[in-house]
Amino acid sequence: MKIGKIFLGIILSILIMTKAEAMTEYQAVNEIPQATAPTITTLTSENSGLNPNYSIPLLQGSRPVPAGDALPNVTATAAIVIEASTGHVIYSRNADQRMFPASTTKMMTLIMALESGRLDEFVTIGSHADGTEGSTLWLNFNESIPMRELLYGMMMVSANDAAIAIAEHLDGSVLDFTAHMTRRAKELGATGTQFTNPNGLHADNHYTTAHDLALLAAHGFKLAEFEEIITAKEKSFDWIHDFPKIIRNENQMLWLYNGCNGVKTGYTDAAGRCLVSAAKRNGIQIIAVVLDSEYMWTDSIQLLDYGFQNVKFETLVKAGEVVKNVPIMSGRKKSVEVKTTEEIVMPIFGNDEPYEVVYDLPKILNAPITNGQKVGKVRIMYGDKEAAAVDIIATADVEQKSFFRWFSEKIKGLFS
Repeated sequence: MKIGKIFLGIILSILIMTKAEAMTEYQAVNEIPQATAPTITTLTSENSGLNPNYSIPLLQGSRPVPAGDALPNVTATAAIVIEASTGHVIYSRNADQRMFPASTTKMMTLIMALESGRLDEFVTIGSHADGTEGSTLWLNFNESIPMRELLYGMMMVSANDAAIAIAEHLDGSVLDFTAHMTRRAKELGATGTQFTNPNGLHADNHYTTAHDLALLAAHGFKLAEFEEIITAKEKSFDWIHDFPKIIRNENQMLWLYNGCNGVKTGYTDAAGRCLVSAAKRNGIQIIAVVLDSEYMWTDSIQLLDYGFQNVKFETLVKAGEVVKNVPIMSGRKKSVEVKTTEEIVMPIFGNDEPYEVVYDLPKILNAPITNGQKVGKVRIMYGDKEAAAVDIIATADVEQKSFFRWFSEKIKGLFS
């Protein structure tokens, strides 16, 4: 009996000692500073901008993260988040570091084509485009394809052959086109960028920065058809050689992220995984860029979420707001009320109001005037940059005075 008690006591002592050691180990682990052991969570449709039924684990990257980085789980070497209308930087990491852009280059090729105004032209496929390495549309020499449709193909499946064909069509040669690309990029503020090809295939002197790519994307959204082309999920064209003649966008963010409206993926061995992504909510356009990312989808989701979480919205101009009564020359009415056509909602980044509301209106209007006629504009200025604008219109018809009435009023004026 005594032996049994002694044995039971030994067992209890071992259990108590084991529990004490476990508690000590637990405390030691949980005393590790957060900066050196970031928490890895899961992005779901409840805690992120994800579409319903998506859940994406955040995987810890293998690279060192700068001290004090607001998003330690982002794995990209260089990254940035901006608000598009102002260019305001919400988050950045090595955003001005020279990097290889890979196929995000094609975003600038699209901008050049859109600005040319030649989208209704047909592009004849040359020998340089036929057989281009990497991802292609399998274009054949001497084919003739509408420029607009080639642009869809280039952006949706990252077609290198389409980019070459577009470049040669617009500027005669790849060399001249890429020189033109570089000049235009610098004009748009991308001063750390140099292009040597229109598709992003690797070259040592073909480079950009995360900040430059964000600025170029912001400019793209100002152009007609830019958003329409970069958000197309599937397209069917008769000239596609493979059955069923359908191409599908490679940018998975269009399916993953609520409000996603672009922009372009990219990859080479030298560049790593690259993505320019964008999303729009409540009229606010956020752009995120990751370059040399280990997990570009989850990185981009974190960045876009961070962008929306750190921007407040304010309505600076209401739709239908009466601006003033404007005097009328030679009209049957002495004045007419004018109003705004749409509202302007702008992002607010801090306590200080960064915007100036400017009303561009003539001091006097000449009759006749029709209801709904554009008579001016409200512009929102962010520093020296126009961030937004809406039209001002007349709210009533105003007929012109007849000559007899005008002459009678002049006579009366002489004797009054």
